[in-house]
Amino acid sequence: MLPKLQLIRNFCIIAHIDHGKSTLSDRLIERAINTNPHKMKNQILDSMDLERERGITIKLNAVQLIYHEKQENVNYFFHLIDTPGHVDFTYEVSRSLAACEGALLIVDATQGVQAQTISNLYLAIANNLTIIPVINKIDLKNADVEKTKKQLQTILGFDPKKIICISAKTGQNIDQLINAIITQIPYPKNNDKNLKLQALIFDSYYDKYLGAVCYFRIKNGTIKLGQKIKMMASNKSFIVSSLGVKTPEFISKNELVAGEVGWLAANIKSIKDISIGDTITDFLQPATSPLPGYKKIQPMVFCSFYPVDNTKYNELKIAMEKINLSDSSLVYEYETSQSLGFGIRCGFLGLLHLDVIKERIAREYGLNLIVTPPSVKIRIDLTNGKTIEINNPLNFPNPTTIAKINEPCVKLSIFTPDQFLGDLLKLCQNNRGKYIDLIAIEHNRKEIIYEMPLIEIIYSFFDQLKSISKGYATMEYEWIGYKPSNLVKVDLLLNQKKVDALSFICHKSQAFLKARKICQKLKQLIPRHQFEIPIQAAINGKIIARENIKALYKNVLAKCYGGDVSRKKKLLQQQKEGKKKMKALGSVSVPHDVFTKLLSDE
Repeated sequence: MLPKLQLIRNFCIIAHIDHGKSTLSDRLIERAINTNPHKMKNQILDSMDLERERGITIKLNAVQLIYHEKQENVNYFFHLIDTPGHVDFTYEVSRSLAACEGALLIVDATQGVQAQTISNLYLAIANNLTIIPVINKIDLKNADVEKTKKQLQTILGFDPKKIICISAKTGQNIDQLINAIITQIPYPKNNDKNLKLQALIFDSYYDKYLGAVCYFRIKNGTIKLGQKIKMMASNKSFIVSSLGVKTPEFISKNELVAGEVGWLAANIKSIKDISIGDTITDFLQPATSPLPGYKKIQPMVFCSFYPVDNTKYNELKIAMEKINLSDSSLVYEYETSQSLGFGIRCGFLGLLHLDVIKERIAREYGLNLIVTPPSVKIRIDLTNGKTIEINNPLNFPNPTTIAKINEPCVKLSIFTPDQFLGDLLKLCQNNRGKYIDLIAIEHNRKEIIYEMPLIEIIYSFFDQLKSISKGYATMEYEWIGYKPSNLVKVDLLLNQKKVDALSFICHKSQAFLKARKICQKLKQLIPRHQFEIPIQAAINGKIIARENIKALYKNVLAKCYGGDVSRKKKLLQQQKEGKKKMKALGSVSVPHDVFTKLLSDE
């Protein structure tokens, strides 16, 4: 029997990282009458091993849960979407919100309102969602429920009487939360199963048996098994071969109607035929217009992936295509390096996003990668009046043709206890931050606001922030545009030959220190050869830093037990000429792990 529209509740869970979203999802799934208790496990919606190991949610996950309401004697159908909390995965959150009518805003009673809490709230408000404020972890000894309630009231404007206090770990007050979901979150309105089919694709993944599988929310109309459908963006048509919902087990259905969230497979062989934000419609009676899709998010951080074994380049291409299906925020293009061969230039939302994609390629596809140092996209005004955008140091134009360079900047917000305020202000200043404001959140907690170049954040800023604040400070940043800057390209030379994969762009005031640091690291990482290797860093051909790797010494006089001294001089002269020739003709062997170690040390 199909659910009535009035009994459907579509909602997601949003919060700062590690505030208990996945644990709350586990408790809600346990309460559902369609859950098999023998298959329950912790973090059941975190399907990747990487998510379980790190204790974070990387991918959004949608499930259908059925709750029996005893007083009304009816079954309610909850479509729950668990979302990530890290700033790098805000795009996953935005995709979840577009498929919902409501959101549970979770706040940790031991940590209070954090940077990402506010950011996610603004996203939910922009999508006109009904928001239920929830305080979690009230069972912990150091939980301060009243203080957290006051924060939600003063900072975010919630009525303290409507805030629900729970423990997702113990299950305390979960039934009260379920009742609030039923009574406060509206059912899908302006949805009609009798209208022409319109279904919004909000996620997808690749299955080796079913092909490309997409998750969707039906706005209008009905999808049936065997129906011929059309993707409105790609204009490709398919026949639905499998259809159903996730509970979190995959349950097959013959039909899904307006207001429901489900999945389908249609023998879609090409990954490019599915795009996140596309609208599914009926092939014979198509809708006149697509649903509003998602705003395409722009990548912030760029770097290149090269397989250690270049014969596996095609395997890397296939892996990127499949991962891109489930992560539409990943942007990539193919490139070639003189030093590393064939590779892929990728755009990411942040360093954690980069690290997760690299780890997924290694685990899911068994590929070992060389990762080049990250960079950002800069905008360059040329003397001929044209403007170009580059994200790769290899594309940096001749300095004589540059009129002005603009780099991306962000508005950085840091929430911190007072005892770390001075050190964090110094950290921002040392990273070319421009002070904007200092806001008192509470008597012992402040919000620091700076304007800062993005390139300063993508390396080790977050690690330094956590180190200085002992883990108590949190950060959030938002794009504000391009600002003029004095950037330069630094080339690295080994034995007077450029290594294109090691070139980087940085501010001129920091070029010498960064170049010297990299030269010193390379001296430690590159093995000694039979000849001396100079390591040089140069700007526009001018050397700004240098280190030398000494040649391996071979005792050519070891076989001489006597004889005339002229014989020894002759052997030494031959060795000297041989080393000179090797230095002129020899190539420097750079181990593959050098690039990875340089990145990890930044």
